Amino acid sequence: MLAAFASLCLAELLAGALRPEASPVTAVGGAVIDRTPAPVKDWAIRNFGSNDKVVLQLGILVLLALFALVLGLVCLRARPLGAAGVLLFGVLGAVAAAGRPAARGSDVWPSVAGALVGALVLWLLSGMLPGGSGRLGPGPSGFGRRRLLLAAGATALVSAGSGLAGRQLTASRRADAAASREAIRLPRPASPARPRPSGSDLRVRGLSSFVTPNRDFYRVDTALVVPRLNADTWRLRLHGKGVARELRFGYADLLERELIERDITLTCVSNQVGGKYAGTARWLGVSLAGLLREAGVRPPAEGGPADQLVARSVDGMTLGTPVDTVMDGRDAMLAVGMNGEVLPFTHGFPVRMLVPGLYGYVSACKWLTELELTTFDDFDAYWVRRDWAREAPIRTQSRIDTPRPFSSPRAGAVAVAGVAWAQHRGIARVEVRVDGGDWQPARLSAEVGKDTWRQWVWEWQADSGDHTLEVRATDGTGATQTSERRGTVPDGATGWHSVVVNVP
Repeated sequence: MLAAFASLCLAELLAGALRPEASPVTAVGGAVIDRTPAPVKDWAIRNFGSNDKVVLQLGILVLLALFALVLGLVCLRARPLGAAGVLLFGVLGAVAAAGRPAARGSDVWPSVAGALVGALVLWLLSGMLPGGSGRLGPGPSGFGRRRLLLAAGATALVSAGSGLAGRQLTASRRADAAASREAIRLPRPASPARPRPSGSDLRVRGLSSFVTPNRDFYRVDTALVVPRLNADTWRLRLHGKGVARELRFGYADLLERELIERDITLTCVSNQVGGKYAGTARWLGVSLAGLLREAGVRPPAEGGPADQLVARSVDGMTLGTPVDTVMDGRDAMLAVGMNGEVLPFTHGFPVRMLVPGLYGYVSACKWLTELELTTFDDFDAYWVRRDWAREAPIRTQSRIDTPRPFSSPRAGAVAVAGVAWAQHRGIARVEVRVDGGDWQPARLSAEVGKDTWRQWVWEWQADSGDHTLEVRATDGTGATQTSERRGTVPDGATGWHSVVVNVP
């Protein structure tokens, strides 16, 4: 255990000096995420939410501890084999680090150096055991038990110091990024969002507010460590097929452009029927279609050679978006602001992409660094290689927020309320029914725009007993959401949300 601790602490020190993503735990965790089947990922997101990464990291540390204990037992019989096991674990970490999408050559060194130190510590400490050869038993010890305890204590102290120093280096890097963010003053938009009409928020108790606060906005991504980029050094490159003029931007360059401000609801494809992975914010950013036009890009509908826009994140994530969709007139943007604030780190600072009407995995790249025009035939993005659909327009969905499942509302008038969304088509009607009876029209909130969700409420005269409430929505094209219950893979869940309650 001391050898494993020493190995990890030195690796953390080197990762802090190089970059946090080179940490063995982070590298191995990322490799695990990349190789996890889509249904398992979906299960983890559904059950652990934004804590899924913490659970994974804890799991890696637990497995590492068990592996260390096994090597310790091996070492009692054969010291060379135990030390070799530590080196093998380091090789696995180095391979994982080198195989990450955004890997650098230096990323292997924390794992390699950590393994060498861990193997050396295990060899030396096990040699101090009674018998002097790593075997327990009677007889004099080469250095004595006292020296063994002193060596173990010194190892723990030095290791802890190395780990803390690594944390400090990482914290210093993050502090610089935070300082760059705090110094930003967002300019006023050239095209501000329309004022929200009266009645856009029904203010029913238990109902999700129209605007989701930044702290409550859902987060689903594969980054074990949230990238903290410095706005002063951030760069974006726009290039690829059909690009007449390659463009490169710094953060200040984007802020000098005309900015648009829009209310847009985002939804994750991992959102189950009735799930919480949807939220609305007021976004500030640069028109993405405008940038593409400036680069000379024409959509396929106008004869352009590229039908896919690939967005790349600093952590190596790739998302593929149909070029025709980006350039069809909707408010696709490179966002720099969220709900009146500079974009938070957890939501993609300094710049993220979003395209209304598409699930996030094909449109909402965070920590953006590159945009490449290509074709769907030439390149499969990260999630497409893992059996998700290439194109993923958001499905019409509705959700009951109140009353809660298995709650016990009082008999009489009960407000049944929730939200419904069908981005870029809008919501035209919401209906509720009780115990499989007739559908009843709900009252809708005032529409802010077709790219946002709408709240709804229906007054139910509840009588005693167990009851099942169901909801369905109809979008702006007249299509009513299907009753067919289906999971999230490959392009979004379907079905009606239902809630069971007991009225005393």
